[in-house]
Amino acid sequence: MTEDSQNNARPISENEQNKSSTANGDALSAPAFVTIPENELERLQQGAAEYKDKYLRLLAEMDNARKRMQKERQELVQQAAENIIVEFLNPIDHMENALKFTQQMSEDVKHWAIGFQMILNQFKDVLTGHGVTVFISKGTPFDPHRHEAIEMVATQDHPPDCVVEENVRGYKMGEKVIRPARVKVSKSPEESSSEAKPQENK
Repeated sequence: MTEDSQNNARPISENEQNKSSTANGDALSAPAFVTIPENELERLQQGAAEYKDKYLRLLAEMDNARKRMQKERQELVQQAAENIIVEFLNPIDHMENALKFTQQMSEDVKHWAIGFQMILNQFKDVLTGHGVTVFISKGTPFDPHRHEAIEMVATQDHPPDCVVEENVRGYKMGEKVIRPARVKVSKSPEESSSEAKPQENK
């Protein structure tokens, strides 16, 4: 190296180094523009729309499945509660029937009956609190959804297919029948005579 070159050589300052690196960085970070053909852009937009539609459908299916599972769970709980309540109805019937005869008993038995009547009323209050109520059957038309026929009675006092006697009362929970009433149903005397004729011919 000559003396002149040594004299011309000088250290690069820190500011000059920063300017140089900044210039290089700007050159590297400059945005690059990409040209997409029109048909390719339409294909990408169509694909994005299809994926969006699939996503929305999946969300709807998941929401429907969640609602269906929730409804099934509620129905199972409701059915379990109905089964338990139905199990209590027969003892309540027996207690009611027993208390009907207390007036014919001694005074001591009547005093005991008062306590049992209070307990029975508490049971009924619990049933009412859960929406369980008795429905009236006697004098109403026979309904296979509400009644269970145990006998047909020929009579002219009631129109045919009418409940004339209630052996076991029916209960419903809300609007759903949880135990049908066991009843006797009327039929016309003509039906009885027509049924008897073939037997007489034999």
